Amino acid sequence: MDKTEKIFMEVRKAGRNYLLETEAKSVCMEYGIPVTKFKLAKSEVEAVKFAEEIGYPVVLKIVSPHILHKSDVGGVIVNLKDAKDVRDAYKKILENVKKHKADAKIEGILVQEMAPTSTEVIVGAVKDPQFGPAIMFGIGGIFVEVLKDVTFRIAPITEEEAREMITEVKAYPLLKGYRNLPPADINTIVNILLKTSKLVMEHQEIKELDLNPIMVYEKGAKTVDARIILE
Repeated sequence: MDKTEKIFMEVRKAGRNYLLETEAKSVCMEYGIPVTKFKLAKSEVEAVKFAEEIGYPVVLKIVSPHILHKSDVGGVIVNLKDAKDVRDAYKKILENVKKHKADAKIEGILVQEMAPTSTEVIVGAVKDPQFGPAIMFGIGGIFVEVLKDVTFRIAPITEEEAREMITEVKAYPLLKGYRNLPPADINTIVNILLKTSKLVMEHQEIKELDLNPIMVYEKGAKTVDARIILE
């Protein structure tokens, strides 16, 4: 059994059909999809230790099976620059979560590197009852949320299809560099699309997958947030 199957089994055992962010990112790593550096802290002391290992600035995020929309409950604090920031944020997040749901089960707090801002893209997958898994691509932020500027292909996709998907979105010119944004590493995006396709083909129990945002740089990329829901 591969590591991904093991993770899915643990999730089922815990009576969930969705992965915690730590689990979703571990699955991404298994498939060579680049993610931000992260560690799960179980205490304030650990959070500071991990922040120092990862390197400042860092982001703290709540990891709880009862909190799906972390930002809505004050479960995410970004741009922490030193140990004091981390300690304060750790306390604040726990306080916010308790206010929102006093009995929330807390697995820990995710300490992750603060990925430098850049062009954001989104890669997703959804399982269609008729056609099976379909892969989605879009430029992040307002383009996805407001303009629904996304494109789909039935998996598995070829490299040629991955490249077509990228050029099909209306906001594609942004990836070639715009004003103060450098051109984005298209080959890395192609690679992420292909690896996502492989993941959902090999694990047909994935109902939805959402890598959003992925920060794409001139060289390489980092998945900042990952969500996987099982059937």
